[in-house]
Amino acid sequence: MEPVLAASENDDVMDALGNDVRREIIAILAQGPQPAGAIAAHFAISRPAISKHLRQLKAARLIAVDRHGTRQVYRLDNHGFDTARAWLDQFWPEALQRFRMVAENTYERGGND
Repeated sequence: MEPVLAASENDDVMDALGNDVRREIIAILAQGPQPAGAIAAHFAISRPAISKHLRQLKAARLIAVDRHGTRQVYRLDNHGFDTARAWLDQFWPEALQRFRMVAENTYERGGND
């Protein structure tokens, strides 16, 4: 197996994804770009708390912000998702190999009954 990327390269992304409010914000933005007020309307927490979550998501490059006049509109940013996927993809070949071994061993045992 190739060397694992340093977890520190992905800390911001993984930390951001580790919070349920931030994951919900991502789910909201998956429907399309939204201003902060529209995002905040989905939650029973304060607007400053939502702003803090948005800053953390932006720092992790999971979301980006575009200015439209005086409004800030948030959207998903592929960079953070690409970073997380690249890190997780390292483990996929090993997982597939283990799955294949289990499947083959289960089939062989089942055929000998």
